[in-house]
Amino acid sequence: MRSFRNIRAAVVGTGFIGLVHVEALRRLGIEVTGIVGSSPERAAAKAGAHNLPEPYESFEAMLGDERVDVVHLATPNHLHYDEVRATLAAGKHVVCEKPLAMTSAQTVELLALAEASGLIHAVNFNQRFYPQNLNTREVVGQGDLGDVRLITGGYMQDWLLYDTDWSWRLEREQGGDLRVVGDIGSHWLDLVSYMTGLRVDAVMADLTTFMPIRKQPVGHVETFATEGGGETRDRAIETEDAVGLLVRFEGGARGVVTLSQVSAGRKNHLHWEINGTRASAAWRAERPEELWIGHRERANEASLRDPGKLQPFAASHTTMPAGHSEGYGETFRELYRAVYSAVAAGEPPAEPDYPTFAAGHEQALIGDAIARSHAEGRWVAVQR
Repeated sequence: MRSFRNIRAAVVGTGFIGLVHVEALRRLGIEVTGIVGSSPERAAAKAGAHNLPEPYESFEAMLGDERVDVVHLATPNHLHYDEVRATLAAGKHVVCEKPLAMTSAQTVELLALAEASGLIHAVNFNQRFYPQNLNTREVVGQGDLGDVRLITGGYMQDWLLYDTDWSWRLEREQGGDLRVVGDIGSHWLDLVSYMTGLRVDAVMADLTTFMPIRKQPVGHVETFATEGGGETRDRAIETEDAVGLLVRFEGGARGVVTLSQVSAGRKNHLHWEINGTRASAAWRAERPEELWIGHRERANEASLRDPGKLQPFAASHTTMPAGHSEGYGETFRELYRAVYSAVAAGEPPAEPDYPTFAAGHEQALIGDAIARSHAEGRWVAVQR
């Protein structure tokens, strides 16, 4: 097995999330050979600000670098399909941000190509790797909550609250037909299915666009930027600001989900509650150390992350002692620890402990059902 110190990566995309990838890789001891930006000038500025090597002049130049073993794609959604294809064709392992591609026809093709290649492939569903979420998967699997009956929660943010807020994700041609579903809903749906082992069977969806016209700045805007002012132009918005979703899971469990990017005060409010026949559990990402356990016949519990009390797989993905908080950045590090362990081994494991392209394709299929449900005003089954 190779050492992590002998594995090299390149990151494509220099926005907020691309630099999170870089930082997580550095913490694992993975050498980042360089980054690729939307322009050489933008990439050079980010490389200088973050003490990175000279950036690659282009995506093609990066693929031509024989030192690069793994490519991380943190680019706008519409670029993923072509970039993944090219990366696999170059014989390099790939970690792709969600969504894996713009359509399920594209994701099923990428999944087939990746599986045939023998290369490691992953989608960046990092929310799985909070220790309390990993632990909940093992607890549910052991039957501690009993049979799962109801899964509720959602994912709410406020960074697109005003009509002057802007991101490339608002542009349908770059972000896709489903904005809130693809950007944050996919995280929630992937996470609860991962923890419970239950796939989504059917959905009833209500998508709402509260601001059909927004003020698009003339010039580049960083994701989560809050600066206002400057020249703008009116732009029609074709994607949703918020979603109400009813879910039927395989096996009979039910779900109720709220998704929003226009909820004032909610910065990154991913939250879930699982109600079983024996007990309940609940968690929220903005207080990730805490897990609530609910009982009928005795007092409820508030459990704080403690490596000595976690289930084995969860314990293997937490490094700080109890009382020393871990958070968002650590989820990337631990996801990549799992991915790069497979890279070091030289082949994908029989049962990957990280989200592969199969998880990305699954979310594309659920997205198809959500879009059709909203358009037709009825329950729609996920077509696998």
